[in-house]
Amino acid sequence: MSLLLNEEQQLLKDTAKEFVQKNAPISHFRELRDKEDKLGYSKKLWKDMVQLGWSGILIPEEYGGVDFGMVGLGCILEETGRKLVPSPLFSTALVGASILAIAGNDKQKKEFLPKVAEGKLITAFALEESSRHDPLTIETYCKKEGDKLILNGKKNFVLDGHIADLLIVAARYSEVQSKKGGIGLYLVDPKEKGIKLSKMNMVDSRNACQVILKDVEINKEDQIGELEASGIIEEVLDRAQIGLSSEMLGSALEAFDLTLEYLKERNQFGKPIGSFQALQHRAAKMFSEIELTKSSVMGALNAVDENSNDRARFASLAKFKAGETLHLVSNEAIQMHGGVGVTDEFDIGLFLKRSRVTEQIFGSSNYHLERYANLSEY
Repeated sequence: MSLLLNEEQQLLKDTAKEFVQKNAPISHFRELRDKEDKLGYSKKLWKDMVQLGWSGILIPEEYGGVDFGMVGLGCILEETGRKLVPSPLFSTALVGASILAIAGNDKQKKEFLPKVAEGKLITAFALEESSRHDPLTIETYCKKEGDKLILNGKKNFVLDGHIADLLIVAARYSEVQSKKGGIGLYLVDPKEKGIKLSKMNMVDSRNACQVILKDVEINKEDQIGELEASGIIEEVLDRAQIGLSSEMLGSALEAFDLTLEYLKERNQFGKPIGSFQALQHRAAKMFSEIELTKSSVMGALNAVDENSNDRARFASLAKFKAGETLHLVSNEAIQMHGGVGVTDEFDIGLFLKRSRVTEQIFGSSNYHLERYANLSEY
């Protein structure tokens, strides 16, 4: 397993960095936030990202994608994480595309994957129901009535749910609650009768919503792949957690760079505060943790591309480490900036907010530390 990028991957990363710096700086994020944009993202920016092939990065070439793997997508997510870029990249190009590519039947793949690759379809994965990540404890129920399926339930924190063209809903097909199965995945048009979408106001301005399903009628053909989908959900969540780890790594790197710049510019007692040994030690600690996080994230990205049996363990290690590191860096960045760090005029406070939300998505650091220990048979 290589922890270094090859020539093509490095070129993709450089392209992503240049594109994001030019087209989606932090000011772009601020603009969407301040005008309380209903979509929460720029259609033009997303179109430009699609033209670069980013929407099809995990999709096989036969369905119109570029099939560049998780390492490639991780490179992009790291750069978008640096500038807090709002887009459907995570919900659609990673999560939605992964579910359809892994679990979809031939008809579903041919119908939906090309649309995702072309940027014509935005997806949202409706999974979480409680305030804590517990992916296989699901109460949303799918009942069979003749040739139809009827969905009832409530989903919380559905990323990009209010802008999605297609919801992918995890629902129980067995009345018996069990963490060993009984869960299926279903394709649902958000415009169907009985669906209520309520946008959530997140502290970091991330796109999320609540989805309520009341007697929503779908066809049997809307079931994704085989009936039992618990294993698919776990595999897709591993990918999602690794993708979030890449994003958090990018945010930690940017927060660290902003802090170093401030330490060099801010003068106190006639000299830059970066010359004070105590602050140098704290900056060195941040740097060390970021370097360890890079290795953890790169290892996890490669584990997916190499179809490693340790994929789940790598995913939890990366999510735990990235969450802890971004938490540390965002805290220290605020402390080193002083009081101005929490004012809206400085960008650094945005990373503190993003840190607190992202580290909770699809499992907190504590959740993944325990999962990693269990998978490692500690």
